[in-house]
Amino acid sequence: MSGANDSAMNGGCHCGGCGSSDGNGKFLHETPMLDQLESGPWPSFITGFKELAERTKKPMLRGVLDQLEYSYKTRMGYWKGGLVTVDGYGAGIITRYSMIKDKFPEAAEFHTMRIQPAPGLHYNTDMLRELCDIWEKHGSGIIALHGQTGDIMLQGIEQDKVQECFDELNQAGWDLGGAGAGMRTGVSCIGPGRCENACYDNLKLHLTALKHFSGQVHRPEWNYKLKFKFSGCPNDCTNSIMRSDLAVVGTWKDAIQIDQDEVKAWIEERGMDALVNNVISRCPTKAITLKDGGIDIATRDCVRCMHCINAMPKALSPGKERGISLLMGGKNTLKVGVNMGSLIIPFMKMETDEDREAFIEQIEEIIDWWDDAGLDHERIGETIERVGLKQFLEGVGIEHDINQVTRPRDNPYFKAKY
Repeated sequence: MSGANDSAMNGGCHCGGCGSSDGNGKFLHETPMLDQLESGPWPSFITGFKELAERTKKPMLRGVLDQLEYSYKTRMGYWKGGLVTVDGYGAGIITRYSMIKDKFPEAAEFHTMRIQPAPGLHYNTDMLRELCDIWEKHGSGIIALHGQTGDIMLQGIEQDKVQECFDELNQAGWDLGGAGAGMRTGVSCIGPGRCENACYDNLKLHLTALKHFSGQVHRPEWNYKLKFKFSGCPNDCTNSIMRSDLAVVGTWKDAIQIDQDEVKAWIEERGMDALVNNVISRCPTKAITLKDGGIDIATRDCVRCMHCINAMPKALSPGKERGISLLMGGKNTLKVGVNMGSLIIPFMKMETDEDREAFIEQIEEIIDWWDDAGLDHERIGETIERVGLKQFLEGVGIEHDINQVTRPRDNPYFKAKY
């Protein structure tokens, strides 16, 4: 290990944060433990980090690598939180202060700015180039597309540069995303922009919700965080059921549309064995049967898993009576273990402005209930888990529905109507 790196590990860099090289003419210090991450068969973030640091010669990047090497050596993390905001906002910046800034002064601050993307993650190259230019001017240049919440993550900026950076980004049309105990940035799949399976305009509903809850995104005011994700069909490409408090998933009420000529063409091309082994036998409820050289699907048994539609996209498509299902409570471990969303509203039309307004009103009712019944730092799914689904449904004015039972077809006393 070089003398410059010894000093970085044992008492701070002798460069003083000036961006100069060490005694061997290299900008970066030696990081033998981090280097091992580059030796495997997969691309390593360390390689990209080093390339950016060497190109930009930003001392912050060198300091972060030095501190990370030290963390690997000591098996401890040394970042702590705090509060950094911009004028008029109470959220959108994730703070990272070094607990050992005396040892690594170049890594004293490494804050992250969450930038809100458009519904469906629609960009053009001019927007992205301008974003990159502004970020390299004020911050580290490191960008993650996209974070767990869906934001563009601009990682690595010092506190005294945050306001000026935000002002330029805002002037270019960008806004901060959510953070803290409020509405987080929503996420939507490409939807009707490029997917034939979309059962509603999830991009428009996402935009409606984004505008309506803009204040709660920028100025947190609830018990804890709340996440929206909008998937256009039951393929759930945003993984909303697992990763959002409010999962809005496109669905349909009537039968799957079948083009029997395309079914026969599919069989002719791939063979009957492929149909039986790859489609019929993989239906989770055995709803598909052979009929007159084609197929028949028992609508009352279909659970909209999308497998047959994905396997035979020309022959099958979602039904004509389309809308959304609302599932609630998906989250990772917190007070209660990992939860998937529970079905709250089995079907709701989402075609007109009136439909979208009714949806927003229902969400407002749900949030008001949670704001009253929830505990501090408790996700809405955990509140429902604690008080019971029946009390929640009564509190928000939603009638009980047989489709909310986990396995309704196992109960001989009820018959679901479709």
